[in-house]
Amino acid sequence: MDIVIVTLYSYILGSIPFGLILTRLAGFGDVRKIGSGNIGATNVLRTGNKFIAALTLLLDGLKGTLSIFITIQYFNELTYYSAVIVFLAHVFPVWLKFKGGKGVATFIGSLLVINFYLSAVFITAWLIMLAIFRISAVSALLGYLVVTVTTFIFFDQKIFLLIFFYFITSIFTHRQNITSLIKG
Repeated sequence: MDIVIVTLYSYILGSIPFGLILTRLAGFGDVRKIGSGNIGATNVLRTGNKFIAALTLLLDGLKGTLSIFITIQYFNELTYYSAVIVFLAHVFPVWLKFKGGKGVATFIGSLLVINFYLSAVFITAWLIMLAIFRISAVSALLGYLVVTVTTFIFFDQKIFLLIFFYFITSIFTHRQNITSLIKG
């Protein structure tokens, strides 16, 4: 029964499309009709409203943080499971025909609670790569790579498998960006 409860609240939290909700409330219409068509903070930034983009980033991150916090309090053995579900719900929300965000903020929010050190590694790598390349997708993918390698070297197999899952899934969620970068 615990797994059903964790699945429900993790999926419901993860699937809240804050980027879509906030851009509509701010009068920008449907964020899926601009830029990449994505509901995440990077595409919300393309509306030109930094505040709404930052709020989207924060709220998408809090989905992961809240889900993991609840799980640790009541269903600790299902923490990594909850992390996977909240992330997948953000990426594949049923309400948006399974077309959501790329999951970076939700990943960070989850990781902040699961392992603060690894979240700091990811955020640091992401920010450094963003300063160098000025491309959010490249920064995220390289951040995932750095945290995956760090986890492989310094942490146990269980958390490595979780981080490796995020890395592989992020390649999938960023596939259009990767294709565009390869084409030049």
